[in-house]
Amino acid sequence: MNQTLFSSVSKKRCQILIVGAGPAGMSAAKAAAESGQKVIMIDDNPVPGGQIWRDGANVTLPPLAVKYRQHLAALSNVEILSGSKIIAPGGSQSVIYENMSGCGEIYYQSLIICSGAREILLPFPGWTLPGVIGAGGLQAMIKGGLQLQNQRIVIAGSGPLLLAVATSVNQAGGNIAGLFEQTSWRALFSFAFTLWHWPTKFYQALTSFNSAYRANSYVLEALGDKQIEAVRIQQGTTEKIIPCDRLACGFGLEPNTDLGQLLGCRLESRAFAVDERQQSSVENIYAAGECSGIGGGKLSLVEGAIAGYSATQQYQRAEELIKQRQKWQHFANKIIQTFPLRDELKTLARPDTLICRCEDVPFSMLEPHTNWRQAKLNSRCGMGACQGKICATAAYHLLGWQTPPPRIPLSPVRVQSLTNEEK
Repeated sequence: MNQTLFSSVSKKRCQILIVGAGPAGMSAAKAAAESGQKVIMIDDNPVPGGQIWRDGANVTLPPLAVKYRQHLAALSNVEILSGSKIIAPGGSQSVIYENMSGCGEIYYQSLIICSGAREILLPFPGWTLPGVIGAGGLQAMIKGGLQLQNQRIVIAGSGPLLLAVATSVNQAGGNIAGLFEQTSWRALFSFAFTLWHWPTKFYQALTSFNSAYRANSYVLEALGDKQIEAVRIQQGTTEKIIPCDRLACGFGLEPNTDLGQLLGCRLESRAFAVDERQQSSVENIYAAGECSGIGGGKLSLVEGAIAGYSATQQYQRAEELIKQRQKWQHFANKIIQTFPLRDELKTLARPDTLICRCEDVPFSMLEPHTNWRQAKLNSRCGMGACQGKICATAAYHLLGWQTPPPRIPLSPVRVQSLTNEEK
């Protein structure tokens, strides 16, 4: 399949194309716009902000997010295409996109990929029960207006996101029945003693701490018939069963790299490999934010600005931010060192536990195979709606199988976009 199969109803041109409108993308657009060049920023959400600055009924955006949004909206040389998704690379230096108006093509001179990351979901018995959701997914639903009055919520997994989700649950009226971090207390205390290097993060940790927080604890099984009713937790050497109405699990983040891979960008540790100027292995293609390494919002903002300045040859401005990036990269490295996934999480799935929930493929159907391709050919694993984004990532973490290369279209498209028929 190539771009000639798509019906382009509109064509746009720019010097700088930015894919993704989270903190990294917004920062890149702001920096690139200072050059006076034409900038287009495209994102599939209705308004800029990404997951970190997601807008919604239950959201009061931080002042910095509002400032970025207002600044970009006022710039005459920045065009924001919200509610639009990239579905394939186009010809030379172009991409195909689709939105409610149809299918179009954007031609660019330089591309900055700020595609963020997605949640890692690891299978365990009962993980497909209604009421079990990703931690980030629950937070997004709360921001969108979900109310949790008097509901009992268990949050489990790893990383600082768990505390942020717990805060969102409390604000939505939910009751935290348990907050379980799989990392040890010793690792957490060691990490806490380094936070003085980043005062804003130290304050954030203090203000978001929850009395239900327990370390060295992880989910074993979600219990229930047609709906989750309880969760079985390993807490130290003790097992506990905790009644709940919802279970939110977060096991870390996986960089979104599909578009860059199709364009030939090299990966390193499953993220885009970039140089000091945030340039990828392909000339005139840059990457910033979580897709170039999981690091959080502060690092994303700095990397985005460096990429925007570099893509528009404002190299002096980019170099002025190098020390700031080093500061937040150091924090990101501390996070990675503190919250590695423990080996026990790789053994939770039973033979009848679904690993591919789209195609109802149990874990036992993967065991006879040695790689993802074999498993897919023999079980339809990864051939459902998510196209392997969940199950292939889980197979990597559970079995060490390399994730298959992406194919186009990058996301489901309307038949009209594939038939070269105009409206």
